[in-house]
Amino acid sequence: MKNITFSAEEIQIERARERAAREGHTLNEAFRRWLAEYARQEDRLRRFDEVAKELRGKARVGRKLSREEMNAR
Repeated sequence: MKNITFSAEEIQIERARERAAREGHTLNEAFRRWLAEYARQEDRLRRFDEVAKELRGKARVGRKLSREEMNAR
């Protein structure tokens, strides 16, 4: 495992340490989990796009949707 150094405000570091302790782990463990998740985000988005492309045109609703229905969020 490689060591890295970051700079942050002292109060932020203390608050983060306190939160990690309340959650039952160290700040270092919390950071490693965050870093792993951060690194995976692009892979997840890419996979989502692939699945969306595979499904495009395959879903059927049984009737033609109105413009309002297609744009509803």
